[in-house]
Amino acid sequence: MSISHVVRGVLSALLPQECLLCGARSGDTLLCAECAGTLPLLPALHCPVCALPTSGGETCGACLKSPPAYDATFAVWRYAFPLDKLVQALKFQHRLALAGFFAAAMSKGPRPCGDLLLPLPLSPQRLKERGFNQAAEIARPLARAFGIPLRRDDCKRTLETAPQTSLPWKERRRNVSNAFACQADLTGQAVIVIDDVMTTGATLDEFARTLKRHGAVRVSNWVVARALRD
Repeated sequence: MSISHVVRGVLSALLPQECLLCGARSGDTLLCAECAGTLPLLPALHCPVCALPTSGGETCGACLKSPPAYDATFAVWRYAFPLDKLVQALKFQHRLALAGFFAAAMSKGPRPCGDLLLPLPLSPQRLKERGFNQAAEIARPLARAFGIPLRRDDCKRTLETAPQTSLPWKERRRNVSNAFACQADLTGQAVIVIDDVMTTGATLDEFARTLKRHGAVRVSNWVVARALRD
């Protein structure tokens, strides 16, 4: 049974079938067909490393000039309206069914190969405030669907940093410097990192740097959405 069938069965049993965006009847899905069609897909031609658009799908100049610690990025959507409303509903309104919705969409497109899944950690304070890690909630159904081990406790976020969205793009790398710790031996492992949104990539870059210091040979980001620069 596919991940999408499992998600639909749970939603049909537990949720009122009204579209989360417009309130119209949506059958056994979270969104009606019209709203689902408005979700902004990531351009097909994009850098395979950072997922920013390029003219022919080649590696972008920034990644060639200063390669990040991660090796690849996979995303479904652009982080733009109305997808941003769904991401915010998951994180701040506890609409946890959206984690399954996002995972189902991620499972249908191109995906990275790897030996294990790691959700991007939240700081203890942020986790306490929110009550859950949205990356871990998205990762759980993906791990079940593809039979990839999910390791939730191997890595920690050790610094309470300012939210990346509150900072100028150029300051975000400094904000997350040395923010993560890893207690696992990842020697020879290809790691898939799960997160909801990739903005500048600074946080995922720092996390990948930590994983490679602990032996990871390849780190791929698998995210719901990629923010594009204006």
